[in-house]
Amino acid sequence: MTDTQPPAGTAGPEQGSGPPVATADETAGARASRHLHRARLYTRAFAFVGLIAVLIVLISANTRTVKVSWAFGSTRASLVWIILATAVIGWLLGIATAVTFRRRTRRRS
Repeated sequence: MTDTQPPAGTAGPEQGSGPPVATADETAGARASRHLHRARLYTRAFAFVGLIAVLIVLISANTRTVKVSWAFGSTRASLVWIILATAVIGWLLGIATAVTFRRRTRRRS
């Protein structure tokens, strides 16, 4: 006896695979919200790939060594490392500034 339907309570191979489809219970607003969410995910993915491409171009264009002068002496470093180090330092300072402002401007109850 071969039964083409799975036993009650178990999911068949077609259930749960693939993208969700509109059902009679889904409102037009819920469907639009689902499509907007998917569009945002694709936009973020393309933006991330674009940023990675820009980073690769930045690295390949700035491989020469430059002299960095300090208050007491100087050093030589690859330009790409200087750019990346200043970007990371700026990012960390931005996070620290945001946390400080949020703490100082938070309402006290």
